[in-house]
Amino acid sequence: MTTTQKLPLFPLNTVLFPGGVLPLRIFETRYLDLISACLRTESGFGVVAIHQGRETGAPPIRVHPVGTLARIVDFDQLDGGMLGITCLGAQRLRVIDHHVQPDQVLLGQVRWLADDPALPTLPSHEPLVRVLRDLLDHEELALHRRFLTPHWEDAAWIGNRLAEILPLPLHIRQTLLEMTEPQQRLDILLAIFQEQRLA
Repeated sequence: MTTTQKLPLFPLNTVLFPGGVLPLRIFETRYLDLISACLRTESGFGVVAIHQGRETGAPPIRVHPVGTLARIVDFDQLDGGMLGITCLGAQRLRVIDHHVQPDQVLLGQVRWLADDPALPTLPSHEPLVRVLRDLLDHEELALHRRFLTPHWEDAAWIGNRLAEILPLPLHIRQTLLEMTEPQQRLDILLAIFQEQRLA
């Protein structure tokens, strides 16, 4: 029998991938309280992409069912009462059910998903590896470099990093997150990259 677990959810207009870096600026009371509780208990929260609704104000109407556990690795008090945090993506999860708590935080019943299999990149993926190396050299990705643990031979790591860094539409990122075959994910990214280069 597959067990499930209760987990607070943070709906965003972005996708967090396993091993990925996500900086956030927190200002809403409900999320300040959530982050404080996570720091106090050294626990994480689920990042899920919004399917219908907004990040701020009322909880979103619909969220995508597959997200990622976020663990806080750094935090800093910012001006205006805001809190800056940096999260690392851990295990993927599937939201089985969720409800809005009295404090307006979504509480999800989640099932953990298996990690991608450890597979090497293929020779056809070499252009993507070069692109990722070039991207990570850029100064604006210094935060990513600080917290990333490189796995240049791992197709899943390469694909996840490209999917979060390249300027892709949210629905494409979500599709790539939900895929379970890392070499196929790279094939799709290669096709997208080649199409954009030719456009």
